[in-house]
Amino acid sequence: MKKELIISHEDEHSKIALLEDGRLFELHEQEDKSDFVVGDLFIGKVKKLAPNLNAAFVSIGYEKDAFLHYQDLGPQFLTYKKFLKDTLAKKQQNSSLKNFEIQPEINKNGAIDKVLAKDDSVILQITKEPISTKGPRISTQISLTGRFLVLIPFDKSVSISKKISNAEERERLRTLIESIKPEGFGVIIRTVAEGKKVAELHNDMNQLVQKWETTFKNLQKNKVPSKILSEEDKASAILRDNFNADFVSIICDDEQMVNDMEAYLEVIAPERKNIVQFYDKPIPLMEYYNVEKQLKQSFGKHVNIPSSKGAYLVIEHTEALHVIDVNSGNNISSGNSASKEHALTVNKMAATEIARQLRLRDMGGIIVVDFIDMINADHRKDLYEHLKSEMSRDKARHKILPPSKFGLIQITRQRTRPEKQIETKEENPNIDGEILAPIVVVERMEEVIRNIIQKEKGKIFLHVHPFVEAYLTKGLISTQMKWFLRYKKWVTIIPRDSFKYLEYKIINSKKEELMSYSN
Repeated sequence: MKKELIISHEDEHSKIALLEDGRLFELHEQEDKSDFVVGDLFIGKVKKLAPNLNAAFVSIGYEKDAFLHYQDLGPQFLTYKKFLKDTLAKKQQNSSLKNFEIQPEINKNGAIDKVLAKDDSVILQITKEPISTKGPRISTQISLTGRFLVLIPFDKSVSISKKISNAEERERLRTLIESIKPEGFGVIIRTVAEGKKVAELHNDMNQLVQKWETTFKNLQKNKVPSKILSEEDKASAILRDNFNADFVSIICDDEQMVNDMEAYLEVIAPERKNIVQFYDKPIPLMEYYNVEKQLKQSFGKHVNIPSSKGAYLVIEHTEALHVIDVNSGNNISSGNSASKEHALTVNKMAATEIARQLRLRDMGGIIVVDFIDMINADHRKDLYEHLKSEMSRDKARHKILPPSKFGLIQITRQRTRPEKQIETKEENPNIDGEILAPIVVVERMEEVIRNIIQKEKGKIFLHVHPFVEAYLTKGLISTQMKWFLRYKKWVTIIPRDSFKYLEYKIINSKKEELMSYSN
């Protein structure tokens, strides 16, 4: 499978698209100054205990206090508490845990008010970003994630991913990590560590230890609440968690981000750093790779199932769960064996698209899927196994239950950030008030372009809705050609799937916005 990572950066905002064989499977959006990202470490202050929830609300500098449940304290909470207290009191002089005294583990069925009090300071990690009116979800079980390893303070064990099945390789990795891990830390060996050389694993370990040293130095500054360690930017995090031999290109339109990614690849895979490419064309990156077009096609209530000859999904959202209905599109007639086989085929196509939709929309919680009815038990089992296989590439924790007697399949999927919502409908420009007639908009557009041509020496690019682009460029003597004959300068017209009908922007060759209009 050919994977491409497309990263567009504009106005302190990044869009990151993961394409698999040209199809959009994941889309992440990130503000450059985002303060609360999954994986960030903070020092916070307990604002309120909620014994009835067995939880606490912790101030970390967000408008809503973060939620900390007792189960998220972790067995070594008292050790973390002592480490923080000693560090703030300057008793702990360095980041080493070699001789640090481990405290007794807390009772896993205990009460929050027995181990925490109002105004206590705690080290914590973001496990779920703020969603709607809820603050971040946090944990005091700290883990530092690298390319091949996960480093866990105040632990001694070495755990290995269950997906590494070869006994000899498991033993090799365990022996190696036992010999290089620092005292006072536990390690989880990730699946991607399989077959890696000593130098690669050692380098990853050193980077994680450096992260812990940075955390300690920031703890010593004694600011509560404050961030003490930032997770990598989203692009680096995706590279860290997904990068493998399937990646054929990483394309970015920001030169600094290109340099940063090349530096990151220089560390984890120096032989592949040449796959990073800087994009510097007038057509916006997401438009060039059809990401905007695929977003319009993939979001909304109705989603077509590729290659199914008319089958489609209906996706509904409620307060408690998501419901997905698979519709055959009137191409299945009941009764004969051929139609039963066809029902299985359409259901498997639907399962593939559903797995993609869950990743793309980042849908979480309970998802109920109503597939096309199948009487054959073997067919239901085949569909179940196919759905599990398609979902196996999903990094979010999930569980799939076998089909019920009513033919429903239930899925639970972890949600760590708000579900992505993209509007696929556009406002009707003919209602809700008056607007300029399209011909008047085009005339004003031409007037603006004439003024810009007199001042701008370089190329000019006009970004418009696809309908307007067609109006301006079609015909033997198009409006675009008339402008050229009239002003002796070619205006390149670029269709934008994300624009409203009468919206337009004029941009120069330096990608500077010269003029914009939105109806």
